[in-house]
Amino acid sequence: MSEVSIFQLSIIIPTLNEEEGIVEFLQPLQQLRADCELLIVDGGSDDYTVELAQPYVDDVLKSAKGRAMQMNEGAAIASAPVLLFLHADTSLPDDALTQIQSAIDRGANWGRFDVTLSTNDLRLNIVAWMMNKRSYLTGIATGDQAIFVKKDLFEELGGFANIALMEDIELSSRLKKQGRPYCVKSKVISSARRWLSFGVIRTILLMWFLRLRYFFGADPIELEQLYRKGRFWKA
Repeated sequence: MSEVSIFQLSIIIPTLNEEEGIVEFLQPLQQLRADCELLIVDGGSDDYTVELAQPYVDDVLKSAKGRAMQMNEGAAIASAPVLLFLHADTSLPDDALTQIQSAIDRGANWGRFDVTLSTNDLRLNIVAWMMNKRSYLTGIATGDQAIFVKKDLFEELGGFANIALMEDIELSSRLKKQGRPYCVKSKVISSARRWLSFGVIRTILLMWFLRLRYFFGADPIELEQLYRKGRFWKA
């Protein structure tokens, strides 16, 4: 990481068995390394994710499995005043740093990007539009939207709740009490692999269903198991 930088950002990337696409994901981020700290927090991959990622990042941390726990581990050692939580299947727009800098300069404590999905499927284009519109109206952001936040505020709030799923929504609910998110219109590109694997309509219904159950107090551990298997109910 550069010793002198007009803007410093720690990008925290939780991983688990991402060997297939990790190098392709990390290569574009290399142009940011003069101004950014790149941290991988691996949740116990049993493939070559760690070995492949090592040359492309400032540090690789090992953590117990769990996205919330992994991101908290990364935040704890991050050296920059602003944190960006980035999924390993989501790519940043070219102007990401400029946009985050603009948000901070305008007094924002946290924010997120609009999102698009890596497909030409019209149904998923509509899904992405709905995700962005819902986020704008509710002030709730999801991990796919690359949440960024000032480190001191993140620490003051205690970081992500250590829950198996919906940790992004839970954190957003607390963050928005401090102020609405800054909504960056430049789009991150998130992988459509889950949507295409489980079926577009099925995945839409599943996500709505799981969020509804979370709202009514369902156990996030059970919800995470259903999400991972693409099921509405336990077998």
